[in-house]
Amino acid sequence: MANSNGAYCETEAVESASTVSVLPETIGADPVVEFYTDHPYPPPVENLDRARDEWRDENRLRAEYHLVLPNKPYRDDLNILVAGCGTWQAARHALCRPAARVTGIDVSTTSLEHTERLKKKYNLTNLETERLPIENAGELGQQFDLIICTGVLHHLADPDEGLAALRSVLAPEGAIYLMVYAPYGRAGVYLLQEYCRRLGIGTSAKEIDDLAAVVEALPPHHPLATALRGSRDALDADALADALLNPRDRAYSVPQLFNFLDRNGLEFGRWYWQSAYLPQCGSIAITPHAKRLLQVPDRERYAAMELWRGAMTAHSVIAYRSDHRQQEFSFDDDRWPNYVPLRLPHTLCVTERLPRGAAGVLLNRSHQFHDLIVVIDPQEKRVFDAIDGRRSIAEVLGHAGADGHNARAVFETLWHYDQVVFDTSKA
Repeated sequence: MANSNGAYCETEAVESASTVSVLPETIGADPVVEFYTDHPYPPPVENLDRARDEWRDENRLRAEYHLVLPNKPYRDDLNILVAGCGTWQAARHALCRPAARVTGIDVSTTSLEHTERLKKKYNLTNLETERLPIENAGELGQQFDLIICTGVLHHLADPDEGLAALRSVLAPEGAIYLMVYAPYGRAGVYLLQEYCRRLGIGTSAKEIDDLAAVVEALPPHHPLATALRGSRDALDADALADALLNPRDRAYSVPQLFNFLDRNGLEFGRWYWQSAYLPQCGSIAITPHAKRLLQVPDRERYAAMELWRGAMTAHSVIAYRSDHRQQEFSFDDDRWPNYVPLRLPHTLCVTERLPRGAAGVLLNRSHQFHDLIVVIDPQEKRVFDAIDGRRSIAEVLGHAGADGHNARAVFETLWHYDQVVFDTSKA
């Protein structure tokens, strides 16, 4: 099944999307299989040179590793499963992590053919692919240190069966990275899906071309028109088909996502991009409700932030087996000066057209919301510049000649805003 990227539902639509009838179990009988065989998504790519070049920096590898496994010493020989690998995702992981062993599974022959072409082009001897439903992952006869399943579970006839199967092949100390659709930011998509159903719109090239013209003519205040602004592939035929003509998808609100994890033996670790869920970050932080939000339990806080944000299109989460609790990450004890901070990819320090007294503005280019920025003063910028992926917090402060009085707050802020992750394995 092709890997999809997030997007777009009112509460009633969520509930109806969650009552999907179970289809025949054979691969060929599932309409989603036929759909992704005819309309692979994301679109195939001819080369992965840019990704390879970006991942040659070991600090990037280490940052990605410690985002999902902060308490474990870094190792590059992970056994990785890309479940629903699409046209290139498994190949990218194999190319960028040459010491890892990568397995890609999908039910779309078209997607696997594209993956095999990339495997041959880049001589990816560390990559194996197999046409296999996620629900049958146990047939691989392996356990995986990292499972990546983004944009797939919400297309299954029984997502619980799929997640339980992935949990069954997750190593005890491993991590799983999931992305599923979120409801409220997909409201426009679900409106147009219903529109297409009422008109019986099919997936022929002519019908998709006609649909693209209709989407382009949407009223400017339609929820889908708002969601598509700035999208690079909004009117791409396969992207349009994936969003509006997919035979089956559903979305998960924050409470529904936590229930989904709970009933399948998994424990929430963190949001892959967490700042949008935190009342310490962005515009909400200066409102009267910021402190009130911090006083409610985590799950209630995250659910409230989803409602306040209103336009989250997907939830990306790191989860672990609930029978192997991970050590809690915290700044509340005396370990934090020994944490090793690593900058996350896509972070950027802007040094032009700054507010008065500022030395930089930090942002993460992967964030959906534009209020998630951090203004830093000259001392904080020296601290940020001293982060090299090797020095501990204490060593960074010493190198930057910084006053340690407010150091914990500075690094907490960098962490909250997805500027850094920490290697806590030696703390």
